[in-house]
Amino acid sequence: MSNRNNGDRIGPQGESAAPVAATAASPLDFVTPTEMVDLPSRGKLYAEGHPLKDKEDIEIRFMTAKEEDILTSRTLLKKGIAIDRFLQSVIVNKKIKVNSLLIGDKNAILIAARASGYGSDYETQVTCPNCATKQLMTFDLNNKTINESTEDPDLGIRKTANNTFIVTAPYSKFDVEIAPLTGEHELFLSRMAESRKKGMQQESLMTDQYKMMIKSVQGNAAKDVIAYYVDNMPLRDSRYIKNAYKKVNPDISVNENFECSSCGHEQEMEVPFGADFLWPDR
Repeated sequence: MSNRNNGDRIGPQGESAAPVAATAASPLDFVTPTEMVDLPSRGKLYAEGHPLKDKEDIEIRFMTAKEEDILTSRTLLKKGIAIDRFLQSVIVNKKIKVNSLLIGDKNAILIAARASGYGSDYETQVTCPNCATKQLMTFDLNNKTINESTEDPDLGIRKTANNTFIVTAPYSKFDVEIAPLTGEHELFLSRMAESRKKGMQQESLMTDQYKMMIKSVQGNAAKDVIAYYVDNMPLRDSRYIKNAYKKVNPDISVNENFECSSCGHEQEMEVPFGADFLWPDR
């Protein structure tokens, strides 16, 4: 990830090499700095014609007061779209739509934008998994690991020409086609979960995710066929497909060593995207 400041952008004649600010005349010779963010997908899983096809990184602007307005908008928060609006605002290339991004790429942009706006140290409250004691912990957002999509021969994962992956479920022996989820899927799942909650219906997050990530079963892409398989597949198949998905889904992780101040339990802990991640003053 590299930064671009005004010294990089403004030439000897004061011309912007890659303008991000509005074209209207400004009383200050200043352009909001930008940075390049590495994409976990490396652009390999986007369809032809997508602006990020085969692009290894994406340019974003540093956070400004405009983005804070978005993040504090009660209307956007109530609708559950504040973060998506925020990300759309900081992405320089407006041809790139947030909902078309793979979730792992969205996470990478979110972490980079948060670090540029509030600093790379993220202090938040965590809970000890051993004794449930709550304590403050600081995560270094620069200490990140990119997990690229991989074909795993041991799991029998085969990539297709359509940027999906085929795995053979161990119990049913069905060939199951899976694909990483996008922001559009994430939004749909969130709204579905909220709808179930309001209707006092049983939560079904796992099966809803499977129905989104599975594209076909035995070559049949009919939604009712996929739904039937998901609702009836043996747990052995379910766990196998879940592990395969983790392999093919590009993502980013930030981990720190945790030591409980109460019981002394130690383990590696992944950064939680809590309410204070983009709202540190709450």
